[in-house]
Amino acid sequence: MMDILGNIGDGFAIAGTLTNILYAFLGCVLGTVIGVLPGVGPMATIAILMPMTMGSDPTTSLIMLAGVYYGAQYGGSTSAILINMPGEVSSAVTAIEGYQMARRGRAGAALATAAIGSFIAGTLATIAVAVLSPPLASMARSFASPEYFALMVLGLVMAIALANGAPLKALAMIVLGLLIGMIGQEDQTGRMRFTMGFNELADRTALFLPLVIGFFGLAEIYRNLEGPAGREALLRKVSNIWPSREDFRRMVAPILRGTGLGSLLGIIPGNGPVLASFASYSIEKRLSKHKHEFGNGAIEGVAGPEAANNAGAQTSFVPMLTLGIPPSPVMALMMGAMILNGILPGPRVIEENPGLFWGLIASMWIGNIILVILNLPLISLWVKLLTIPYRVLVPAILTFSCIGVYSVSSNAFHVFALAVFGLFGYAFMRLKCEPAPLLLGYVLAQPIENNLIRSLRVSRGDPMVFIERPISAVLLGIALVALIVILLPFIARKREKVFVEDDA
Repeated sequence: MMDILGNIGDGFAIAGTLTNILYAFLGCVLGTVIGVLPGVGPMATIAILMPMTMGSDPTTSLIMLAGVYYGAQYGGSTSAILINMPGEVSSAVTAIEGYQMARRGRAGAALATAAIGSFIAGTLATIAVAVLSPPLASMARSFASPEYFALMVLGLVMAIALANGAPLKALAMIVLGLLIGMIGQEDQTGRMRFTMGFNELADRTALFLPLVIGFFGLAEIYRNLEGPAGREALLRKVSNIWPSREDFRRMVAPILRGTGLGSLLGIIPGNGPVLASFASYSIEKRLSKHKHEFGNGAIEGVAGPEAANNAGAQTSFVPMLTLGIPPSPVMALMMGAMILNGILPGPRVIEENPGLFWGLIASMWIGNIILVILNLPLISLWVKLLTIPYRVLVPAILTFSCIGVYSVSSNAFHVFALAVFGLFGYAFMRLKCEPAPLLLGYVLAQPIENNLIRSLRVSRGDPMVFIERPISAVLLGIALVALIVILLPFIARKREKVFVEDDA
């Protein structure tokens, strides 16, 4: 425990520098803004901002991108409560009760509840990250190639379970991501694969930015241009922000339960924050003494899910930093940002880059304080942002996307690749094929292939090596059972009722 406290102290010394505080503030502001504005989202924003991190200090870059991520969790609740349009998928549950509270004239109390729940959950979940990460990293150092391969397979299967739409479509997107991830130079032999004569496709790192910005930036823009030109907020002026004593009494237990649930599910490969918010709402609905209020503005239905999705967002950093396994699409982007800055995520990050690891954790506390300061006093500003027509934002987003991609490689080929990936991403959305599993497949393609080849080399081509080793056998067994359960017809129908993507 003393070692952890000492390391956290070192982390605050790094995160507390003026530069890192300014970048944390910038990330939190951007995250809140894109969370408030439905149709942008943290994935598109992080993808567009990623070129800005090239060549800068990796710790500072990750602090800013992390601020964008958990800032979006805060901001997403504002549009969910005021206009019944979640800025983030994980805020969809908040809209159920939060919007009803706003209609009853209690928008201020709903927004304050969301902010307080998010702050408490974020603070406690950051403690969980600091406590859980070192032992998990120590355990991971005993893993060999078969265990890593099995763990990555489990992560991809869980991504199928928690993806929107049909499981077979999610499976197809993962396979497509794995195939795209194999384009370029093979690590083992140095041979070129699937480049079709284009030397620009040889470098996976250079291809990463056009792919993620195209699939998650341009495609999202194309889709949202189909929607309404503007969005009117329910209330122009929000008053009576501070909750009553009765509100505080009713929100305490849901916040604590949501924090515990989100902290646990955030670590599990898949999309923890989304699952945590839905699960928290179901639990609060069953445990509440005010069941008759659910559907009509129950404060428990705001406090629990908001705490759960913010706790899940914080603890999702644990497997990415310690195992090199992204538990969600956003963490896959964060992992890509680390790789672009020359840092390989995994169990050695704590040893080889302790300043980055503990500085990032300390910045989460700083970021949570910044977000509370931003969200409550500036609610009137966020309300005005909701009235900005989406078409006004599009030219700026497109320009920054193209400039960002070109600035990294100084090659027009990657700008054309950006346009192509954007069109493909839009087509997949129209076909109701969620692109998030594709990103996970793309990011994990190289480590999965390398660990598979190493395992088979050690065993001289015997695939039983994955079964003979207990940990890898258990992980693959869980993955197989999960895949079978996901594909069962009645489970598929249940998923369709729960995970419905917001097309607004």
